[in-house]
Amino acid sequence: MNRTVADFIVVGSGIAGLTTALSLGESGHVIVLTKAGGESGNSWRAQGGIAAAVGKDDSPSLHLQDTLRTGVGLCDPVSAEVMVNMAPSTVRLLAEWGTRFDRNGDGWALAREGSHSVSRILHVKGDATGAGITGALLERAKSHGNIEMKTHTMVADLIVKDGTCRGVVAVDQGRSEPAVYLARKGVVLATGGSGQVYRYTTNDRGSTGDGFAMAYRAGVQLTDMEFVQFHPTALAVDQNPMFLVSEAVRGEGAILVNDHGEAFMHRYHEWKDLAPRDVVSRAIFTEMSEGRTVFLDASPLKDRFRERFPGIYRECVRHGITPGVDPIPVTPAAHFIMGGIRTDHHGRTTLPGLFACGEVACTGVHGANRLASNSLLEGAVFARRVAECLNEMPVQSTEIGDVFWTGLCNDKQDEERIKDEIRDIMWEYAGIVRSGESLRIGKEKLAKLRSRIREGMPECENMLTVAQMIVDSALWREESRGGHYRGDFPQSIPEWEMRHHVIQRGTVHESH
Repeated sequence: MNRTVADFIVVGSGIAGLTTALSLGESGHVIVLTKAGGESGNSWRAQGGIAAAVGKDDSPSLHLQDTLRTGVGLCDPVSAEVMVNMAPSTVRLLAEWGTRFDRNGDGWALAREGSHSVSRILHVKGDATGAGITGALLERAKSHGNIEMKTHTMVADLIVKDGTCRGVVAVDQGRSEPAVYLARKGVVLATGGSGQVYRYTTNDRGSTGDGFAMAYRAGVQLTDMEFVQFHPTALAVDQNPMFLVSEAVRGEGAILVNDHGEAFMHRYHEWKDLAPRDVVSRAIFTEMSEGRTVFLDASPLKDRFRERFPGIYRECVRHGITPGVDPIPVTPAAHFIMGGIRTDHHGRTTLPGLFACGEVACTGVHGANRLASNSLLEGAVFARRVAECLNEMPVQSTEIGDVFWTGLCNDKQDEERIKDEIRDIMWEYAGIVRSGESLRIGKEKLAKLRSRIREGMPECENMLTVAQMIVDSALWREESRGGHYRGDFPQSIPEWEMRHHVIQRGTVHESH
């Protein structure tokens, strides 16, 4: 098996992975391994923007207040404070690295999204923020002499020796030839989320939870896996991934209505259409459960829609919908997971030599429910902090002995069938509204799939592992909070505040 040695191994090429790589590039040789082909992944698909207190009527303390309120008692206040305080300088750094944020005269053009008390969302080309940021970072990384990009490469597992993460084993998806990548200083997981474990998701096809599952197999602690955020407004057409209709559309004045033409959000929350995402998703779910279809009425935006949201406009027109004239059919879809690999405030995991940042990490900033547009921000901020820490790490041995891995299975049809079964089970039994009964049924159905997964089906294995962690965590939390809603325990219970479900291979416990 071929072996390659670098100072740093970064797994993932979204905003977290690329910011980490660029922040480390002056310190040594960085190898970035990614399943993506470059211009893909969840960061690339992000529309709304990146949050930062850069407006005249804003401040990091107000941003912190909104973040903590939305996280409903489960945020790590120290972690959240780090993020909001670093937000302005991080936005400036992204701009220096080539991101062309939209401007309004001499200042930033700022939008407002759900649960934000002021307009603080920076965006690129209206609704192409993720592509704007990631594209600029990708261009810079490709031209950097110390950064080596390896695309279409799936990392299958972590290499652990003497209690330290030494590297990874990966396979080129085109040739199915496994190879070993070893790190002199450390490995960073920036593999993104796990939305593909659900039938309906806005997540990229590659978001199969690989980082979570690899960390679990290596004995790393994960936490808060029950907290899955379902975005309220995916375009309700049959496709995977589903196309996101940004929350910023409602921020600009669009209104949710049902097929009776009724604006219904006043019945669910005082903030109406700009209520927290979990509230809006459940409201739409309730309307649909009662037999109604839900639409986004963008007529208040009139002709501004096409200019402000050109990407969304084009996608709607492609499906025969003219925003501002026709109501836009929408449905909730799995979007983001607040839980993940447990890290400290510098991205260190419980396994020496292994760091994590971005959606795969649980830094504690999101709590039970992520504030809109804090995801890109978290990825960039904690990538910078991971790099700061990694720069100080001593050089470690790259002598590891033999490494074995079977390679990829050729039966793709069976693999896809199993993936589809996982997606259906999770949507039906562990979706927007859960119960002890539904979760137990889902757990039993998932367990029966284990024997059907053969060697060389890493994405299947990873999806099942993550799905089981979500179900087990959701069964444990007998209350409703943020993105986790139990129909049999519909209230938030004060005694559950600041209680976290920690999962580690061979043991499960809680922390406060």
